[in-house]
Amino acid sequence: MKGKTKILIVENDTPVAMMMVNVLTQAQCDVLVAPSGTKGLELARENKFDLIVLAVDLPDISGLEICNELKQSHLTRHIPIVFLSGRPCEEERRRSLELGAVDYIVKPFDTADFALRLLSYVKTGNDPIAVAESTET
Repeated sequence: MKGKTKILIVENDTPVAMMMVNVLTQAQCDVLVAPSGTKGLELARENKFDLIVLAVDLPDISGLEICNELKQSHLTRHIPIVFLSGRPCEEERRRSLELGAVDYIVKPFDTADFALRLLSYVKTGNDPIAVAESTET
């Protein structure tokens, strides 16, 4: 990997967003935070990110809608998206993966595991099979 990993966090829960910023900054990542879906879409279109962490429930636009929009654009479809949700909903998890997300993480989560999972998607080029194989070793 060249340079620092650049991650966008789209999360309206400030304490959760700040916790993620702290964890990812310690992992030597550059992190930007968008407190709304509208701002997240704007930042994703204007910057080159290695990964996007996307809350499912946002005040203005559903994270699922944002993912669908990003995966439809040739400028952003290659960016791995990891969903973050406050509820373990199997239907929602399945839908997020169908839209092209690489993972669905339920809060609360272990911060060390969180950082390792995110960085593994960047290192493997977001191939879920390669990620699974790299974590089995």
